[in-house]
Amino acid sequence: MTEAPKKKFRLMDAIMTVICVVFVAEAAAPVAAIGNSQYFWWIFLIITFLIPYGLISSELGTTYEGDGGLYDWVSKAFGKKWGGRVSWYYWINFPLWMASLALMFPQVIQILTGSNLGVIPSLLIELVFVWIIVFISFYSVSDSAWILNGAAVIKILIALILGGLGIYGAVTHGVANEYTLASLLPKFDLNSLSFISVILFNCLGFEVVCTFADDMENPKKQIPQAIVLGGIVIAAIYIFMAFGIGVAIPSDQISTSTGMIESIQLLSGSTRGILVIIVSIGFLLTLFGNMISWSLGVNNVAAYAAENGDMPKIYKLRSKKTNMPIGAAIMNGLVASFILIIAPIIPNQDLFWCFFALNLVMFLLSYIPVFPAFLKLRKIDPDKERPFKVPGSPLMLTILAGVPMVLIIVALIFTAVPLQFDKESLEAVLPITIGAIIFILIGEGIIRRKR
Repeated sequence: MTEAPKKKFRLMDAIMTVICVVFVAEAAAPVAAIGNSQYFWWIFLIITFLIPYGLISSELGTTYEGDGGLYDWVSKAFGKKWGGRVSWYYWINFPLWMASLALMFPQVIQILTGSNLGVIPSLLIELVFVWIIVFISFYSVSDSAWILNGAAVIKILIALILGGLGIYGAVTHGVANEYTLASLLPKFDLNSLSFISVILFNCLGFEVVCTFADDMENPKKQIPQAIVLGGIVIAAIYIFMAFGIGVAIPSDQISTSTGMIESIQLLSGSTRGILVIIVSIGFLLTLFGNMISWSLGVNNVAAYAAENGDMPKIYKLRSKKTNMPIGAAIMNGLVASFILIIAPIIPNQDLFWCFFALNLVMFLLSYIPVFPAFLKLRKIDPDKERPFKVPGSPLMLTILAGVPMVLIIVALIFTAVPLQFDKESLEAVLPITIGAIIFILIGEGIIRRKR
């Protein structure tokens, strides 16, 4: 009996996956909290970060195909020790992110129902969200393509609704944040700069599409096309969505977790109207799409690293039926569940931002070696066939790789390092700092044991 042909990603599937992976609706509110200067930062970072990173990812992803992604690129350039370090940072960010999104679920439900769910019911909802993601990630990305496409469509619709309401609100009622030349210029206060890492986060994820190469009809052609076309769409969506939130709520009053839903309420003039309900349900569905799309890439990298001896053995566990990395998926669920259980004792009033920022720190750390790895692989592997090759002189390529790396380092400093020492600032930042140090030390322990 012949096997049924394996489903393949089409170009449109790849583009929609880029949108689903890279565009995360829950990050719109923290970015909008920057204020009107977010538009400057968006344009600046699209030019200095998104485009260089997209070009570099396209070259590396089409030149070094396979499930390893970042781990493969860094290992080939700097050895397995650095590869193991990157794979750990890249993986651990995921359960932290999943925990932060799980915290949003009961909050949105409370907004819709107008009732307080309580600690235990909220925790149960959060754990159900986590383990649904774990279960779905047992199956192939091709089997989940309809989820990724659906989530991408819902995200675009939410952005269009929010941006459209923003235009209507600006014309009929004015704007919550006054638009002046001074307000559009960049601000360098700690509040604004601490959220710059979110914009960088919003620009990352193209390499996840590279890990789907085996599921594509023509990955060498589709990956660069998907990254370029998807990147253009994503940039437009983010700016349009941020405008809507900025029209509705003063930047210093935007909630990092529920700011998007609250802006829909204000712009539509209803706390629980049909539009608010539809957008809220759609938003919750996109959280599933985010997690599913990322889990398929992150788990593959973790499993691949474990098979090469650079992650614990449990990450090597694969399904005999689907060959999916179920060991990494189960570890996602266990870590995220543990974090949610201990969350109430953490001294941070904004738990969503606490976990989301910690996820940002670990995630951004995994990308720092990618840019020098790109330059080194050009030197040590010059004869390797590169279906897509970033154009430019050696000096130009050095600048292209160096600028994004410096931006990541600066963003990490403002996100995770206490720069003010009053009680409120320390309570907000110290849990992020301590959490990052703990996870870095755990990673170093794994590396030492494996080496």
